[in-house]
Amino acid sequence: MDNKGFISIEYLFSLFIVIIIALGMLFYASASISSSLNIGDGVSHRLILDDVSDVISQVNSNGVGYSKYIKLPSDRGYFEITVEKNKLTMEYDGKKGETMLILANIDSKYKLVSGRSYVISKTDEGIVIS
Repeated sequence: MDNKGFISIEYLFSLFIVIIIALGMLFYASASISSSLNIGDGVSHRLILDDVSDVISQVNSNGVGYSKYIKLPSDRGYFEITVEKNKLTMEYDGKKGETMLILANIDSKYKLVSGRSYVISKTDEGIVIS
């Protein structure tokens, strides 16, 4: 079998095995990159949620008449934050995140949208977001 251009079956089999292993590694690498991007996205949105929670807590801990201005970023995509009695809920890209507000007196339900500015103030009735 010394014919020129003849490929042995062992060579074809080993080439097939190498291609299968390379495709498996490629799939694993793309999955891990996608996972790390999802984690980074979740962390950035969690930081926004924590910032809003901190501002509401600061306003709540100060006296009546105290207010604070907050601008939600728009560079991280569209998201909505729902403010209820003692809970903040953020929804973005089909995902959802929550955090609790401690000792906040919020009687109304507010919806905050990315890219907009809000004034959070404390009145006799509780915390008002406008």
